[in-house]
Amino acid sequence: MKGEVYIYILVAFFVSYLVRVLPLTLIRKPIKNVFIRSFLYYVPYVTLAVMTFPAIIYATQSPIAGMVALIVSIVVSLLGAGLFPVACISCLTVLVLEFFI
Repeated sequence: MKGEVYIYILVAFFVSYLVRVLPLTLIRKPIKNVFIRSFLYYVPYVTLAVMTFPAIIYATQSPIAGMVALIVSIVVSLLGAGLFPVACISCLTVLVLEFFI
């Protein structure tokens, strides 16, 4: 059991190392393909969204409250509110919904 943990850590190290080193060693010329460039441009945003949206929904006592707060925050931000008002309105939405649900 104790030795397996070190194997897991070693495998995780090599996988993360290879993901960072292989592109540097294999791709030396500038990338000219428009599809690949746009794909690489959006990878950080997609990764952030994949980590953030489930956390928003499941960070509350009720996933329904998290989903409603997410929808309210998207609407409020599309109406032009800044980050702080959107965060406050989202927190208030969760507070009110969890109080009544």
